[in-house]
Amino acid sequence: MSLRVCILETDILRPGLIDQYQGYGQMFKQLFSKQPIAAEFVVYNVVQGEYPSDDEVFDAYLVTGSKADSFGTDPWIQTLKTFLLQRYERGDKLLGICFGHQLLALLLGGKAERASKGWGIGTHDYKLNAKAPWMSPVVEELTLLISHQDQVTRLPVNATVIASSDFCPFAAYHIEDQVLCFQGHPEFIHDYSRELLEILQTNLGEKVYTNGVASLEREHHGATVAEWMMRFVANKPEQA
Repeated sequence: MSLRVCILETDILRPGLIDQYQGYGQMFKQLFSKQPIAAEFVVYNVVQGEYPSDDEVFDAYLVTGSKADSFGTDPWIQTLKTFLLQRYERGDKLLGICFGHQLLALLLGGKAERASKGWGIGTHDYKLNAKAPWMSPVVEELTLLISHQDQVTRLPVNATVIASSDFCPFAAYHIEDQVLCFQGHPEFIHDYSRELLEILQTNLGEKVYTNGVASLEREHHGATVAEWMMRFVANKPEQA
């Protein structure tokens, strides 16, 4: 039986990117098609006020990345926080990427803010700090495409760090068998990252931009993280 995952899309792509990439929901669908666990996905754009009805049943809810700040006060962000807290309190599994990673940390007692080290862009490496049965296939270190100027600076008290770097100490975490989040973007492909770099070039400064472009020559573990997420959702905690 396939998993059923609700993708809560927290952005509308820039006009020049919509024709080719459609949105983060579609990018995640393409990503998850590359991993072996059967799953279906339903996308709701929460910026536009779209949410599943109360009688819809999902195995997990995934919160995407966004141009918005996770600590922003936009009404749609407040609505999303209320929705996610309700899901967390009833025991649903929650997945977060970039904005979603930060928002869930904030919601559950951590902190997210503008990073003192500036923009993270391009391809980035992380040390793995934890092991879990759902982290299969096993990799020695984690490499992901990134695009962020905000970071989680304090984790919720019951969170376990999975991946970290000097630049981003809390790059991935999980909370028991219920919450799994990554700062990096497993759904990104090199072409999309390259287009984002072009759009952001004036904001980044020449050195960050040049290093970011050069880093795109390297491969990343997006499909691996997709499989981790689906194994995490499928994993049933052992009964005490």
